[in-house]
Amino acid sequence: MPEYCVTGGTGLIAAHLVKSLLEKGHTVRATVRDPENAEKVGFLWELNGAKERLKLIKADLLEEGSFDQAIQGVEGVFHTASPVFVPYDHDVQAKVVDPIIKGTLNVLTSCKKASSVKRVVLTSSSSCLRCRADVQQVSPLNESHWSDTEYCKRHNLWYPYAKTIAEKEAWRVAEESGINLVVVIPSFVVGPLLTPQPTSSLREILTIIKGVRGDYPNVRGGFVHVDDVVDAHILAMEESKASGRLICSSTVAHWSEIIEMLKTKYPIYPYEDKCSSQEGDNNPHSIGSSKILQLGLPALTTLDQMFDDCIKSFQQKGFL
Repeated sequence: MPEYCVTGGTGLIAAHLVKSLLEKGHTVRATVRDPENAEKVGFLWELNGAKERLKLIKADLLEEGSFDQAIQGVEGVFHTASPVFVPYDHDVQAKVVDPIIKGTLNVLTSCKKASSVKRVVLTSSSSCLRCRADVQQVSPLNESHWSDTEYCKRHNLWYPYAKTIAEKEAWRVAEESGINLVVVIPSFVVGPLLTPQPTSSLREILTIIKGVRGDYPNVRGGFVHVDDVVDAHILAMEESKASGRLICSSTVAHWSEIIEMLKTKYPIYPYEDKCSSQEGDNNPHSIGSSKILQLGLPALTTLDQMFDDCIKSFQQKGFL
């Protein structure tokens, strides 16, 4: 069984990916910022097979060479680590842009040094596709499309801006150094909670349901179940025919539509009722996942089901 490295082991996608890889019998090295922080990493040690086949290794996205130890000797690397939703204050460069772009380059530099690595799977984002003025005209979006970084800057869309540049840089480095790179492009990830506290996208959902965010995002985008995203990553790593970019996205919807859907099923919660004034990421569009489905990914989970799984998990863990 090949040994894999998963960066950002306590993130939503990474945690579910580590769980799935361990269940399949792999040895996994997961990078975390502080392996000694039991509050943050304790849940990973409780996963099936963790005691025998999980190693937690300290690494920092902004520290050059800090991924060397985790990557040296493994056969495949999943680079999922990335800050996601950070309040867009004056620190956006330090909190969002630098960790995403420099982190990707640091991980790939460590991969270059490790002759054992046969394939790298990078987690990109559908925000690297849809942030462009003509998104409606060019839809359905496919793997050939890219967000426009000037458009992102104009609309203060710093996460899409950084993810787009990071992915383009990853392709440049891979080409120059002969790294076998496959990129998975998930949309907004929804599903059950594995970490002790909700991370990134799940925290966003929770604050919207509880009405404590102040408004809901003025964003129209795809949504996808975390299980589908994990399956897509493993397929991207293990299927020899997998190459290039692979979109993994189910239904496209605006947050206002998500809230209406949830209110019908779960009317007891005090949802946000005001839309954010943020412009630029609310344009109508559609996204196609046919490339990864043809590779063998099963049919994608419905919007209903992914949010049911998410809310039931919040209820069970006492967050709702």
